Amino acid sequence: MATHFYTASSLDGFIATDEHSLDWLLKQDIDQDGPMSYAAFEKTIGALAMGASTYEWVMRHEEGRWGYAQPTWVFSHRTLEVPEGADIRVTQGNVADVHSDMLDAAAGKDLWVVGGGDLAGQFADAGLLDEVWVQYAPVTLGSGAPLLPRSLDLELLDVARNRNFMCGRYRVVRD
Repeated sequence: MATHFYTASSLDGFIATDEHSLDWLLKQDIDQDGPMSYAAFEKTIGALAMGASTYEWVMRHEEGRWGYAQPTWVFSHRTLEVPEGADIRVTQGNVADVHSDMLDAAAGKDLWVVGGGDLAGQFADAGLLDEVWVQYAPVTLGSGAPLLPRSLDLELLDVARNRNFMCGRYRVVRD
């Protein structure tokens, strides 16, 4: 089982605007069944980790409906409402303390760090991030939430074009 950070980024390295908007991303042309697409990736995932800002964006964007079947850990230091019936665990723990529970819940599948470059960075800091998948959109934002606000060495494993997106899959290089 591996822990992946799968996300989209502007060409200048931002995953959201300063206002946490993804409008720039949602208007881009991508083949949902194309190379390195979300649909194929998501089938390999058994549990999710996300930060509070990503969780709140998902809840606003989906109008309060939870669209993931996998158990999800939301890392937050504030109180969050959880939709009834959703397998969501709000935690204030650090990623190293929660990772083994996530692996158990994933039942042999991989883990996905959803959104939040800082959360992915926390997994990397703990030596728990294995791969980074980035779908680069043909847009620049100038500022916003950085892709990965950490210094990481990565090895390119695969590259593809999905319509307007340049897609890369990288292995996190550890000492």
